[in-house]
Amino acid sequence: MRSWVPSPLVVSVFLLLHLRFAQAVKLELQAERNPKPRCIWNFAAAHSLVIVTANAPFEVGQRIDIDILDGSERGNVYLSKRDIKGETRLAITTHESADVGVCLRNYVQGSSSGKTSRTVELDVDIGADAVDYNAIANQESLSILEVEMRKLEAVTKEIVDEMGYLQRREMRMRDTNESTNERVKNFSILILIGIIALGVWQLIHLRSFFKRKYLID
Repeated sequence: MRSWVPSPLVVSVFLLLHLRFAQAVKLELQAERNPKPRCIWNFAAAHSLVIVTANAPFEVGQRIDIDILDGSERGNVYLSKRDIKGETRLAITTHESADVGVCLRNYVQGSSSGKTSRTVELDVDIGADAVDYNAIANQESLSILEVEMRKLEAVTKEIVDEMGYLQRREMRMRDTNESTNERVKNFSILILIGIIALGVWQLIHLRSFFKRKYLID
């Protein structure tokens, strides 16, 4: 009996679908009066769905605030929520391609002398990972293979979009480098002309000075 051997394409599909999952991150947040933010950053393309799930067990005398922002030049702040408790699910849609940060702060409230830290479990799903394919499958009556193909299509589109974004960034950086090189070259030529002109002026001035002192003819 001949055993079935998966083709390279099947293996590639399997790897793409199962290596792109987001693992939950556990953060130990110290409770302080003026705490510094603890941030988790992930890249997200423009107009991507981002779902943040934070699980923060209740603790007396502590308050956890969460902010979702990006690292773009504009510094967009998408969402701010105070005093999250239990499991909190937040969703945003990005405005532009940039790193998206989920920042947490743990504040001390009152004069509590209990625990000084709090463990928060954070899960960030972006793009295709944030889509609820089970709901789509139930709504459209899709088979398991069709759902997996939908996932693969979304992942492939994300990869293509990200490659296009990287290409545009590379082109922009290349144009910036060429423009900078051109300016440096022009500035160097200008300095060289200035040095030559200064040298000629000094020669003329010294010659005139020596002539006035009758040191040369």
